[in-house]
Amino acid sequence: MKTKITEMLGIQHPIMQGGMHYVGFAELAAAVSNAGGMGTITGLTQRSAADLANEIARCNDMTDKPFAVNLTFLPTVNTPDYPGYIDAIVKGGVKVVETAGRSPEKYMPLLKDAGITVVHKCTSVKHALKAQAIGCDAVSVDGFECGGHPGEDDIPNMILLPRAADELEIPFLASGGMADARSLVAALAMGAEGINMGTRFVATQEAPVHENVKQAIVNATEKDTRLVMRPLRNTERVLTNPAVEKVLEKERELGADLTFDDIANEVVGVYPRVMKDGDMDAGAWSCGMVAGLIHSVPTCEELISGIMKDADALIAERLKSML
Repeated sequence: MKTKITEMLGIQHPIMQGGMHYVGFAELAAAVSNAGGMGTITGLTQRSAADLANEIARCNDMTDKPFAVNLTFLPTVNTPDYPGYIDAIVKGGVKVVETAGRSPEKYMPLLKDAGITVVHKCTSVKHALKAQAIGCDAVSVDGFECGGHPGEDDIPNMILLPRAADELEIPFLASGGMADARSLVAALAMGAEGINMGTRFVATQEAPVHENVKQAIVNATEKDTRLVMRPLRNTERVLTNPAVEKVLEKERELGADLTFDDIANEVVGVYPRVMKDGDMDAGAWSCGMVAGLIHSVPTCEELISGIMKDADALIAERLKSML
């Protein structure tokens, strides 16, 4: 299947693996890329630019296909060494960067001078248009269904994707709620050039996370995610557990007086304990509503080839028969 995204990224199938904290390591990125999609290493999971350089080298040893690096721009006091990370990306021969969080505008000259293709993740048409204006090559439009940070507008993809298609001139991926061939075909129908999957790729054999995490996703339904940190305007969609329910209780009790320090125990330093150690109640960790559509733990090759085969059948048979 050829789309503007497959041509731009140099991949076979219009499927990208999103950057995920303590999930996007070389093993997963290489597996996705080897299966014809765009694998992604999560840059800030690596503690330093040197660590990222080593992870990129590991991925290059595992695949000769294109892969991306995610750089999330955070509003933190101690700003990460973004120029160092970008230097590691360039020297590692990586040609695609997925940016997220705050605007990448400050670092666009570094990226574009190195010939990097930039795909910025956005949760609104407004932010997508800003990304287009500062020179991003494509955007990943992230609907309210997504795991992680859905923004504050609460617009689901059935509305957000057509709105993006109406406004944007650059190509875009559909993100949030993407899991199978139905997701892909629907996204294409609404104007996207492909899909960006996060939660679905966590539940794959190559994902370097604890088996407890994969089974938690398989066992979850679409009703098992919660929105936390909403009073702080830093909303995050997570899989429910006792720690998450404790956060929600604090939010209800403290109301407008809630501070980040009040919930820090449940949200800080959680990912290594969950993803590596399999402590599913350690705290709040990102998961999309799409968990309700995930019932297996396939290889990345099985997942991607199955999506493409089923998408071809949906388009050529079911939809064509309705004409």
